[in-house]
Amino acid sequence: MAKRESTFGNMVIVLFLVTFIASATLGGIYELTKGPIELAKQAKKESSIKQVLPEFDKLKSYKIKPEDGTDSLEFNDAYLNNELIGTAIETYTDKGFSGRVKIMVGLLPDGSIYNTAVVEHKETPGLGDKMDASKSDFSEQFKGKMPTKENLTVKKDGGNVDAITAATISSRAFCDAVERASKAYTTKGGNQ
Repeated sequence: MAKRESTFGNMVIVLFLVTFIASATLGGIYELTKGPIELAKQAKKESSIKQVLPEFDKLKSYKIKPEDGTDSLEFNDAYLNNELIGTAIETYTDKGFSGRVKIMVGLLPDGSIYNTAVVEHKETPGLGDKMDASKSDFSEQFKGKMPTKENLTVKKDGGNVDAITAATISSRAFCDAVERASKAYTTKGGNQ
């Protein structure tokens, strides 16, 4: 078999074929994994709602765009026997050390915090990721607090929250997200 001469045209055709096959493969894998990734995100969100609220039997979801935010917050009013028992708010902040942090804040009808849960973050492993309840008890200090009456900022900023050691920026981000949820809850006047 004779060896083909390497020409510019042959190289362009081979390069085109290689990039076409690679992009088609990548696109196919994306389509295969898109559904399971969305299902996993939805399951994590549902788990977070259950974690931050008392037991409930009905959920009503809606979105509200806060005055100081770029994106809407998702409100999830939880009912037990048709009585409002709390609201889980998926909130965010862009003040994290590594970008956006999303948390779920569970507020009781009186506006006090029932619990919090980290939904999504890209904070530094071993430092900023300690905001997650599975890695430290940092978030425990928010339980039972009334954001409208207490200064829920880190102590370095004059507040009442003990920051995560060596992760003050992540701690401030967590506090900012809680504050955004509380302000939006207060602005909307509790349940709709």
